[in-house]
This record gives sequence, C-alpha cells and structure tokens, in this order.
Amino acid sequence: MENFDFIIIGAGSAGCVLANRLSENSKNKVLLLEAGGKDTNPWIHIPVGYFKTMHNPSVDWCYKTEPDETINNRSIPCPRGKTLGGSSSINGLLYIRGQDRDYDIWRQLGNKGWSWNDVLPYFKKAENQERGSSEFHGIDGPLYVSDQRIKLPLLDEFQNAAEEFGIPKSNDFNKGNNLGCGYFQVTVKKGFRCSTAVGYLNPIKKRTNLKIITNAHVKKIIFEGRKVVGVSFWKKDSLVEVKSNKEVILSAGTIGSPQILQVSGIGNSDKLKKLGIEVVNDLKGVGENLQDHLMFRPVYKIKNIKSLNKKINSLIGRLSIGLEYILFRSGPMTMGASQLCGFAKSDPQNERPDLQFHVQPMSMDKLGATKNHDFDAFTPTVANLRPTSRGTVAIENHDSRVYAKIKMNYLSTDEDRIVAAKGLKLVRKIVMESKTFKKYEPEEYRPGIHVTENEKIVKACSDFAQTIFHPVGTCKMGNDEMSVVSDDLKVKNIENLRVIDASIMPNITSGNTNAPTIMIAEKGADMVINNK
Repeated sequence: MENFDFIIIGAGSAGCVLANRLSENSKNKVLLLEAGGKDTNPWIHIPVGYFKTMHNPSVDWCYKTEPDETINNRSIPCPRGKTLGGSSSINGLLYIRGQDRDYDIWRQLGNKGWSWNDVLPYFKKAENQERGSSEFHGIDGPLYVSDQRIKLPLLDEFQNAAEEFGIPKSNDFNKGNNLGCGYFQVTVKKGFRCSTAVGYLNPIKKRTNLKIITNAHVKKIIFEGRKVVGVSFWKKDSLVEVKSNKEVILSAGTIGSPQILQVSGIGNSDKLKKLGIEVVNDLKGVGENLQDHLMFRPVYKIKNIKSLNKKINSLIGRLSIGLEYILFRSGPMTMGASQLCGFAKSDPQNERPDLQFHVQPMSMDKLGATKNHDFDAFTPTVANLRPTSRGTVAIENHDSRVYAKIKMNYLSTDEDRIVAAKGLKLVRKIVMESKTFKKYEPEEYRPGIHVTENEKIVKACSDFAQTIFHPVGTCKMGNDEMSVVSDDLKVKNIENLRVIDASIMPNITSGNTNAPTIMIAEKGADMVINNK
C-alpha cells in the first residue's frame, strides 16, 4: 500500500481547499481522491454554463430525491458536482455567507469556535474581493468574488418595487445582517468561473507532496478497531488500498459523506446490520438532519419593459449574447443562476429575514428547459431560509456505487407551509401592488392571481418547486445523541477521521451554502494542521 499522511475523500468545494492548505507544508504527504474526472468541460468555466453541466452525468451525480407527499408526490433532481471542484464547478456561482446569527446559534448549541466572530476571519482568508479589503472582506484569498457584469432595467425596477414594501436596497449581503435587495456577487474571475479547483487546486497541483487521483470511487474507509488506517477505492475495475499515517478527511458532501460512513460501518447499527455491514461505531445521526432550501418559482408576465426571454429564443439574440461575452466578458453569459437577491421577513415581527428571493429576468415552464417563454416575463423565486423540515440520506446497499435514498421531506411541517405561503404572497404584493410595476401591466402567469388560500397557493406552486441545491446537515456537528462530529469536526468515538464539508452544519445557513462550505474547509484545515 502507498502511504500518505492525509487522505482527502472528495475534491469538491471543501476538498480542494483542504488539499491546498494541507500540502503547504512540504513535510505533509497528501492524497486527494475524486470520483469524477478532471474539470475540462469548457461549460464548467463559462459562468452561465451551469445550464449545460447540471443534469449532465459526466460532471453531475444526477441524484434524484424520493417522492415527497407534501409537494404533490414529486421527485426532484438534486444536482451535485462530480468533477474537480465538485459543486463549485457546476453551481450558480452566488456568493452569500448567511447571517451572523446563524453562526452564533451554532456556538450556542455548544460548538466552540463557530460564532460569527470566529468564522469571519476564515471567510476573509478565502476571499479575493473585487471591491477591495475592508472590515468584512479580504483580498488575499484564492476565491475570486466579483460584481456581476450585467444590469437590466427590469431588475432595477424590482429593487424599486421591493423598497415600497420596506425592503431596502443593498449592495453587500455579506456583513452579517443581509436584509435588503440588490445584485448578487459571484465567484467569477475576469468573466470566468472561479471554482475551488480553479482557485485552490490549479495553482498548487504540481506540488511534489500532493497526489490527485480522479475517477477514484471510494469503496470504504479501512479501520483497525476504531482507528482509521486507510481507504479503499475503485480505479477503473481495480480495487486500490492506500494507507493513512495521520488522518482521513471525508469531504464527499452532504450526500456522499454519510453514504461512505454508512458503507464503512458508521451509522445506525440496526440498519447497517440488516445490510450485512459490520458495525464499527453506532452513530444514529449519520444521514439524518438533512436540510435544504426549497425554491418556489412563480412567473409574472410584463409589458413595456424587456426580459431576456425573446433575446435568448432568437438566433440573432443568442449570437449577440455570445459576441458580447467574447469581446467584453460581460452580458448574459456571465450571469450567475440568479442576478438579483432579496432578503425579507415573512412577518414584520420576525427578528431577522427568513425569506430569500432569487430574481431571474427570464422564465420557462421548467427549470433547465431548452426554450424560454415566448413572451416577456420574469421569475422572482422565493425560499424559506430556515426550514424546520428534516430529511434523510440512507443507504440500501453495502456497495457505495449504488445511490443512497435521499428523502427531503420538504414542507412536512406546518411552519414551513405557512412561511412558504407568506413568501409567495409577498412576491405577489411586490409585483402586483407596487406603484413601480403598475406601468408594466404585470400578470401572474403562474400560479394565477385567483389562488389565494395558503394551502392552495403552496399546493399549486409545489408543481414547479425546485431545490436551490443547498443540501446540508447529514453529519451534523454538536453534542447531542444525533450529532456525528464534535466541534473539531472529528467523527465521534473514532480515531483519525474527520468530516469537513457542508454535511457538518447543525442548521442550514440563511442563504446560499457554497461560501459557508469553503469557510468550513478553511477552518477545518487549520484544525488539522494544528492537530486540534
């Protein structure tokens, strides 16, 4: 067996960060394993390319959720990156940290070192902020964060309309309190995507103490008693074993990390025994506590102002979009998954925002459809930031190549359904009742202005609801009986094994989850280096 000090499983948003930081010390011999291939697909690097990479099995795991009774028995695609850079190579590029209170609550749950003041330095350490250095932003990090290179009158008008209902304009959502409406910043460098593979891995991939193996699908973690000593993985049809002298770090993400723990014998012992898996550690929380942001997608027709629909549907329009990108690295091809962001309260009495808007200046019948609507319209999506519904990731086979069952249980609590209805009604109010939009003669194309009762509006919109691709929480950090890792990210009652990725979040952050995942990896790398 080949020997390494550190073996990192998963070269995604967290794994690439860890590979960079752990290999800085030339004495550390580091192995990075990635089940997918290299990030050579050109659409990965063009910002709007997520339309081509999501649901593409060459770079996306193409998971699907189990049908949820609470969203009209629908099964939803759940894209996760399967390439260097992981989901940071196929996501919507939106840079949102969440609210300071999110992290203060993590600390209040008993997780030392995870308050907002504790994690802010790691956000700054990761960041190369186009706008310059400040109290809240860094400029020396590998992750480029920049303003979007597109502005549209329609989006500016949505800001004006939101302001009429007490949602102020904002140009920075990453200072701890994100109430407001404004343009997203994106992980883009000079018009190209800055994934963690681009930012963290590419500059250091030739280090002699770092070995990167792609198309390496992990079979399981190898133990001697409760001590981790290595990893076995498939490379083509061959089974390879590698030895770890110090630590194995699991960074396979919210779906992959609990699956690998379970097939390796860490999880609910009753369930593992039924699958014939030898139990190493009975941890009932593995795969539990699954959380995600469910995105409702109402559509509004408008007149006297342009959306992007007709331009995208037209051959000449598409050519002009491509030409603008080639010549200036600007325009629609530089767009993140959404352009305008809003954070609002579903109830004025709420202490902090619990709704997020992702406003897109276009519309289509189904997310990822090949054709936009042939009329001017836009999609002001809305999501509950802190859902109380919880799902599971559970294996059904001892073979890690067989997908685990992903049961989201979206909208399974009354509270989530009430917040969803309030969010949809707030969007309706902004568009249909504002003075700003009156001159554009808005019409609610979906679900329809006649749908007014809370349960009916949620049911109607559930037919078009989608994940915003923020699954977290399945190996949660904490001190209760359902926690999987402690606040140093070490798996409980196991030697030399940590989980460092989005799965360790006890509660989902109030916004997009890629920036928090990168922060977790920066902080986790410090813990590993300092042997904390």
